Amino acid sequence: MAARGVAYLAKGGDAEGPMVEDRLVVPGSAPVAWQAPRIATRHTHGTGCTLASAIATGLGAGLNLTAAVEQARAFVRAALLAAPGFGAGHGPLGHAAVRS
Repeated sequence: MAARGVAYLAKGGDAEGPMVEDRLVVPGSAPVAWQAPRIATRHTHGTGCTLASAIATGLGAGLNLTAAVEQARAFVRAALLAAPGFGAGHGPLGHAAVRS
């Protein structure tokens, strides 16, 4: 069984600016940072839950934590771009962005 520990993923989506930076911090390792252009959308309801679920799915598929976070971030970005536009407020992501 793999060693277990603590990790922290700091999401940058709530910060301001044209870029979003997320940082994965694992004690004893150098932080890993990802930057990407901000996606201009109001349809952000469920981003955190979707990200956590996608990370868990990657881990369950056997990816290491860094790869699972990287894959999950890519999925959330695709889901933001595929948002169906429901509602008058912060609508849901486009979870149909799943690729088989």
